[in-house]
Amino acid sequence: MSSFPWLTVAILLPIVGAAVVALLPKREPGAALPKQVALGFSLVTFVVVAIVGLSFDVGGPRYQFTETHEWIRAFGAFYAVGVDGIGLVLLLLTAVLSPVVILASWHDGDGGRWSVNAFFAWMLALEGLAIGVFAALDVFLFYVLFEATLIPIYFLIGGFGGPRRSYAAVKFLLFSLLGGLLMLASVVGLYVQSAKTPSGPTYLLTELSKIDISTDVGRWLFLGFFIAFAIKAPMVPVHTWLPDAADEASPGTSVLLVSILDKIGTFGMIRFCLQLFPEASKWATPVVLVLAVISVLYGAIAAIGQKSIPRLIAYTSVSHFGFIVLGIFVLNSYGQAGSMLYMFNHGLSTAALFLVTGFLISRRGSRFIPDFGGVEKVAPVLAGIFLVAGLSSLSLPGLSPFISEFLVLLGTFTHNFWYALFAVLGIVLAALYILLMYQRTMTGPTRPEVAGVKDLGLREVSALAPLLVLIVLLGFYPKPLTSIINPAVADTLQQVGVQDPKPAVPASASGEENAQ
Repeated sequence: MSSFPWLTVAILLPIVGAAVVALLPKREPGAALPKQVALGFSLVTFVVVAIVGLSFDVGGPRYQFTETHEWIRAFGAFYAVGVDGIGLVLLLLTAVLSPVVILASWHDGDGGRWSVNAFFAWMLALEGLAIGVFAALDVFLFYVLFEATLIPIYFLIGGFGGPRRSYAAVKFLLFSLLGGLLMLASVVGLYVQSAKTPSGPTYLLTELSKIDISTDVGRWLFLGFFIAFAIKAPMVPVHTWLPDAADEASPGTSVLLVSILDKIGTFGMIRFCLQLFPEASKWATPVVLVLAVISVLYGAIAAIGQKSIPRLIAYTSVSHFGFIVLGIFVLNSYGQAGSMLYMFNHGLSTAALFLVTGFLISRRGSRFIPDFGGVEKVAPVLAGIFLVAGLSSLSLPGLSPFISEFLVLLGTFTHNFWYALFAVLGIVLAALYILLMYQRTMTGPTRPEVAGVKDLGLREVSALAPLLVLIVLLGFYPKPLTSIINPAVADTLQQVGVQDPKPAVPASASGEENAQ
């Protein structure tokens, strides 16, 4: 492994690209140069992250490509970055989705409140900050980047969204700032705890995980982090900002928000809640699992009753994030591996669903399900991709989310039968909300207003193709991801101090019975 700062380059490339795009001469709506420059920077970033992924040593040390430089000596804060299997999977997801979103959003910034330059500059800035969040190995650095990601997404929603964009952007910001303030209190608490050690104050994750924090203090600090991550995730009852944001944001912005930014919540639960506060995590597990099951069921039931397609997809994500949190807190290898894999696969399927829905809405001029009908007769390619994306969202066997959901449920059954039983109902409801949406929009007689809808063009199919290919390939062969994820799962569970339950009938005993 070379000493070249690959992660720093991956963080800075899109941020530099954002500055370049912003400083280009302001172009009239429809100008191609800002879009081409943004796409170029995102593709180069993908290459850099791909090099990191291909060079990652599965059997090597947990954190690789590490860089540590003193940042703020008084706080014990460092610029410390590195990746393990968890962070690497989310880095890959970010690097894959960013150029896809830019290509799919080619015309979405033309009619916004600000210039097209601003639209694509904020997208690149968000990509760079998200990569930094997933690579951060210093708690203070993580917090700064965690808060910084709010800026580009706020302007993307507020400047390029629908009629109620200001309301949606402010609501998103208020919820996120509340979570950020609670996390800040816990970050300060960690500083106080680390200052008591002989080595002095530090925010390095590897050092903080060695500190013996008292039970009561650990639980309070855990709550500050967990609530912030639950808002970001989003979990019931702090999820209400997401449907409004997704309903008003452009399709590309919704993808960046739900498929990338919201993963910071579940990533943080693994990276910080479990690793820094193992006792508090086990203490909170029963309540977290109940909230996760409620999120699974509530999100699915709410999705069935929606008339707005983007709002429906947002509620499906509330349900899916419930599955992810469920897998994290059952505290066994099946659930943990399923959750990490679910984060990546949910990002793919939800991105495909949001983008193809965006193409559909832009053609019809409406986002409401009753305004559609019979689209498959006039736009068969669009309808076909819509169906594949929808089937992926409901975890059809053979598509990538299936194995993720299967592992989460397997881990949940291993932990507690009743949690798993209620979670399984979410799968049944998923079939309802996806298939009903497809039936009402794509099948039946073609409405007169839909008759003029054009099928997808080359650019739009090219943007969606990488997602569809990955959804199918990983559905049949998930090993490239699971081989990265499994060592990180083992390390996390060891740090929490839990082991997979032993089989009810040991293999040796079973063999003796057969011999008799």
